[in-house]
Amino acid sequence: MNTPFTLNEHDFERLFRSHFQGLCLFATGYVKNFEIAREIVQDAFAGLWEKRAVIDTSRSVQSYLSTTVRNKCLNYLRDNKKFSYNLLALEGLGPETEYVQHDRLAEVELEQRISGAIGELPEKCRAIFLLSRQENLKYQQIANKLNISVKTVETQMTKALQHLRLRLADYLSVLIIIITIS
Repeated sequence: MNTPFTLNEHDFERLFRSHFQGLCLFATGYVKNFEIAREIVQDAFAGLWEKRAVIDTSRSVQSYLSTTVRNKCLNYLRDNKKFSYNLLALEGLGPETEYVQHDRLAEVELEQRISGAIGELPEKCRAIFLLSRQENLKYQQIANKLNISVKTVETQMTKALQHLRLRLADYLSVLIIIITIS
């Protein structure tokens, strides 16, 4: 459903039935708890219904809902993090440096996993990926430097990113939290 929309009760119900489960799975990827994810998605749909008269109809409804759910998940993670730290401090469960040390260990492990995943890439694919990500070269610059086509660079980058997504899937939530905290 990538077309602009107007929302009546019938369309809203159809939209809810077709997207609710997928959005719950999407939200679970962030918050790691299906019940919380359901609440977030229900809240997103309630907000959509309440704002149906003022929503920008040039955007697709799926895009609107996905963005809303993602933002609500990130807000939940942010708010939950604050709650946890305040509760731990209140209960005196250890100095803050212990948490920083554990975070650094997780960061080192993640760096090792990323390096390992990059090392698994075929030589040409790895070279293109590193030129893009470490040297911040644009695809055209990489193509010129390696004497290959821009299309080859695009294809190899797609392969590299797919491989990294698969190999680092377990760390996606950690990366999201690190980005959110930063």
